[in-house]
Amino acid sequence: MDTYKREFIEFMIDAGVLTFGDFVTKSGRKTPFFINTGLYRTGRHMNRLGGFYAAALQAAFGDGFDVLFGPAYKGIPLVVAASMSLAERGREVAFCYNRKEAKDHGEGGTLVGHKLKDGDRVAIVEDVITAGTSIRETLPILRAAAGVKIAGLVVSVDRMERGTGAKAALAEVQAEFGFPATAIVTIREVVEHLHGRPVGGAVRIDDAMRARIEAYLREYGPQA
Repeated sequence: MDTYKREFIEFMIDAGVLTFGDFVTKSGRKTPFFINTGLYRTGRHMNRLGGFYAAALQAAFGDGFDVLFGPAYKGIPLVVAASMSLAERGREVAFCYNRKEAKDHGEGGTLVGHKLKDGDRVAIVEDVITAGTSIRETLPILRAAAGVKIAGLVVSVDRMERGTGAKAALAEVQAEFGFPATAIVTIREVVEHLHGRPVGGAVRIDDAMRARIEAYLREYGPQA
C-alpha cells in the first residue's frame, strides 16, 4: 500500500472522521464503520487533506487533467485545498465550483472560479459517493459551460457498497458515464492497515470488528 494511503487512514482517525461502532447510514443500512467528512474543521486538516487528494489525483490521472471541479458544497473546500497542494508540488491546476442557485447579477452564472473552455480536462473532486446523484447533477452543468472532457472522479473513501444496482457505486459511475472513478483509499485498505494495529493509542479494528466489516460487505457489497 502506498505511504500516502496509510497516512490518510491514520489522519482520518486523528481527525475523528473515521469511527467504528454501531451506526445507521442515510440509506438505512446498519454499518460498523462511519465516515463523517464534515469533521475536517481546521487549517491543518485542510492542508493535509489537500495533499492526500493531490497524491490520489496524480496517481490516478497523472498529468491528464487541467481543472478541478468541486460540487457544492463539500466539494468547494476540497478543490481549493487540492489545487494548493498541487501548486506546492509544482503543478498549477485551476479550479472551479458551482453555486446551488444561479447568480443573476455581477458576473452572474452558476460556476465560480476558472472559466471553463472547450478542451479543458476536468477532474471532479468529491467527499463520498453513494447513488451517484451528485454526478448526475454535476455533468450537465459542466457540459453546458463548455466542451470539456471529464478526466475522472476522486472521492475520499470507497465504502465498496452497491450503488443503485448490483455494482459498486464507483463502478456504476464509471460504467454509466464512461470516465474513471477512484478513491484515496478503499474500506478494504482501511481494514488491511488498521487490523490489529494501534493508532492513537488504541486498536480500532480487532478480530471482532474485522468480522463485522466483512459481514457488512458480504451483505451490501457489489453482486457483479
